[in-house]
Amino acid sequence: MERRRVGVLADGDVRLVDPATPVFSAFDLAPTRGDGAFESLLVQAGQPRKVPAHLARLRRSATALGIAGPTSAEWERLIAALLAEPVETDAVLKLVLSRGVEGEAGYTAIGTVSPLSADILRQRRSGIAVVTLSLGWPADARAAAPWLLGGIKSLSYAINLAAGRQARERGADDVIFTSAEGLLLEGPTSSVVWAVGSTLRTPPVSTGILAGTTQQALFAAAGPAGLATETSAGTVAELHAADGVWLVSSVRGAAEVVALDGRTRSPTDLTPLVQRLTGIG
Repeated sequence: MERRRVGVLADGDVRLVDPATPVFSAFDLAPTRGDGAFESLLVQAGQPRKVPAHLARLRRSATALGIAGPTSAEWERLIAALLAEPVETDAVLKLVLSRGVEGEAGYTAIGTVSPLSADILRQRRSGIAVVTLSLGWPADARAAAPWLLGGIKSLSYAINLAAGRQARERGADDVIFTSAEGLLLEGPTSSVVWAVGSTLRTPPVSTGILAGTTQQALFAAAGPAGLATETSAGTVAELHAADGVWLVSSVRGAAEVVALDGRTRSPTDLTPLVQRLTGIG
């Protein structure tokens, strides 16, 4: 695509604006507090992927945050407006919901479309080097503490971005978070999946991780393709011993982990199948 696109959703009406036009008040709780939720959808051949799953998760996030945002139908109108002109290359469409201006009723809702970065395409094709980092709290901490926003795709992404910088400082591409006791959680922007023989495994959402739309789609398609699936706790040692490890997300798809904590992993012939089952490749 030639340029970025921005749309604003207010009172059920959609308005496309120049990408350079400010869309948030200086007093909006999105830029000042990170108080809101978002979703990132892959656009391929001009079509947004997994719209119902993303809108359902956005609705769950908004409900958990106590934000009465747009309806799914209103979000769908925004998506349609953003994609009314052809999108020739793979792109990412983001839906952003903020609590709005502090002290005022209402919300702020916008959408953007931008091209995928070369890094995303490279990582999808060639795999990623990953480091493990402790998130610093027990795996069950968020289950009894809703204020920790477990399972919510929150705008408060400073920790996630800091983890990415730490990975790059260590010569890696991405991160797998672990709990204080060493159990696997998730990546900053992805779900963790590993293979033991012909069984795909992923950590349980009871740990407070985000329910991944791509992980769910992968597991739903795995059975007919001859792969079993399990949701179970795992450790870094299990990843080192696994027959394949991937970080899966809506935009990047399934990126094979080719190095973990500085140790090179042997390539797995499962990756083409896993990528095909995600529908992203």
